[in-house]
Amino acid sequence: MRGKKRERILRILLSEDRILSKNELSKKAGCSRQWIILFLRELEKKGFVKGAGVKDAKGLVRYWISIHKKPKKYREYMIKEPLKLLKKTKLDYALTTYQAENIVQHHLFPSRIDVYIKESDMQKWHELLIKNGLYGKGNVRIIAGEDEHIIYSKRKLNNLFVVSLPQLIIDLLAEGGPCEESAEMLIKRL
Repeated sequence: MRGKKRERILRILLSEDRILSKNELSKKAGCSRQWIILFLRELEKKGFVKGAGVKDAKGLVRYWISIHKKPKKYREYMIKEPLKLLKKTKLDYALTTYQAENIVQHHLFPSRIDVYIKESDMQKWHELLIKNGLYGKGNVRIIAGEDEHIIYSKRKLNNLFVVSLPQLIIDLLAEGGPCEESAEMLIKRL
């Protein structure tokens, strides 16, 4: 099974408050019901789910990080007061890693602001950010998700959009270092 589809399914399973039917899961993941059935069987054999219900959230997160591929398309900027800019923009986005974790849990120092955006909006974001700052290594990194589903179930906290809790956990684990400790604390919330 391809990585994007598997990650979509895992993101949904860990984000939803209720158990979804296979048809609902199929629609939300944007893949066939057959994909859902095959992947759920695989997850059930490993003891992570029972039907379409999560049985072992921590194990499911560990499995997800083992198949996760970090996005490769990003640009960096130095922006003065980037959170003010994000609060005003009409462009679609979701914060992740340091800044998102600081909003959700207040454990990490927000040394960098990582923002998932739609790949189709990359040029609009570039124009907005160079108008308000400088292009090159800095305090803001915009990440064009190869799969726009990455901002599935984003939520608004402190007037800023933040990725879903499961996506934040995966991004923190992928970041490594002190982020892993923070991710472990967040796993307990799943």
